Amino acid sequence: MQSKAITPDQYITELPEDRKEVMQKLRETVKKNLPKGFEETMQYGMISYVVPHSIYPAGYHCKPADPLPFLSIASQKNHIAFYHMGIYSDPNLYKWFTEEYPKHAAGKLDMGKSCIRFKNPKNIPFDLLGELTTKITVEDWISKYESLLKR
Repeated sequence: MQSKAITPDQYITELPEDRKEVMQKLRETVKKNLPKGFEETMQYGMISYVVPHSIYPAGYHCKPADPLPFLSIASQKNHIAFYHMGIYSDPNLYKWFTEEYPKHAAGKLDMGKSCIRFKNPKNIPFDLLGELTTKITVEDWISKYESLLKR
């Protein structure tokens, strides 16, 4: 479900009632823990946290007019999604997260490459996602991104 919202506030406002509170809490968790330099915006129909062009003028290699994506959150049809590009690109971070997850959440981890899915909003480990959010700075992300592009 890709939103046509222009701002994160509009995105939250347009959600069904049963999703508003959890998405607002997830947004607040990310904003509270996000290292300096990332910017909140709407990208690809989701609330996204990006490296702005003012820091990384090259933008996203797939679409240079877009800022470099890092993290997004979305209310999808059957789940809440937490997209973290760093977890996909850093095997050590992936290992840390998958080992920590059972200590913070009930149920099995439902995860694709960079997408962590929560079918039951009551099972979202906000503290763990907050800690995950702190793990990569803007500088770290740019460095990791560029090293992956050169491969």
